[in-house]
Amino acid sequence: MERTERLFALMDALRRHRRPVTAAQLAEEQGVSVRTIYRDVQALIRLGAPIDGEAGVGYVLRPGFFLPPLMFTAEELEALVLGARWVGAQADEGLAGAATNAVAKIAAASPDDLRGRIDDTGLWPAVLRGAGAAPQPVLGLVRQAMRQERALAMRYESESGSSTERDVWPVQIAYYEGKQIIAAWCCLRASFRHFRADRIASVALTAQPYGKPRRTLTREWQQAWEQAWAREGKPPA
Repeated sequence: MERTERLFALMDALRRHRRPVTAAQLAEEQGVSVRTIYRDVQALIRLGAPIDGEAGVGYVLRPGFFLPPLMFTAEELEALVLGARWVGAQADEGLAGAATNAVAKIAAASPDDLRGRIDDTGLWPAVLRGAGAAPQPVLGLVRQAMRQERALAMRYESESGSSTERDVWPVQIAYYEGKQIIAAWCCLRASFRHFRADRIASVALTAQPYGKPRRTLTREWQQAWEQAWAREGKPPA
């Protein structure tokens, strides 16, 4: 393992430990000598890492430390770029733009060798262009509702063409190739429902808060999903 990659791995190890960890423990985890851990810790401290402790006692990384993009390993960088490119090809224009901006920020803060890898990782997502792949502006509003835990008032059209107006509390969005499914508590039906983004005719963010924290709703939605599969062999409608 090259020294740079070894320093990355040591930082990851320190981040995982909330209490002081000895050099011997770190050496065993990293597969290196204790002397190497001592040298690497001192190198990280010189680079600005807020590591407290000393040899023979243990080391701990102070909370709140932010690793700059140049601290990504080659595989972490490849995973980020591949994921960002997949998001950039989806129908959620807000997230697509954010993914492009995120990669640009990573590249700007990275040294030349990593910047070159970002430009040509050799990894591209294969995105199928089919029905429902058109931009879906409603997704940005759904994500805002989830962040703020505020109800959405929407008019939804079924497969048969009939429409209903209802308030919903979105809890999750699933991004499939060509379509997006919103899992939400439906106040009209008093149960969890799943809505296709391309069938939402109109939607507005209300001032009405969710009836429960979204985290609680997510757990209940997961339970309903599992129960529906066990009972009917399919997810809830």
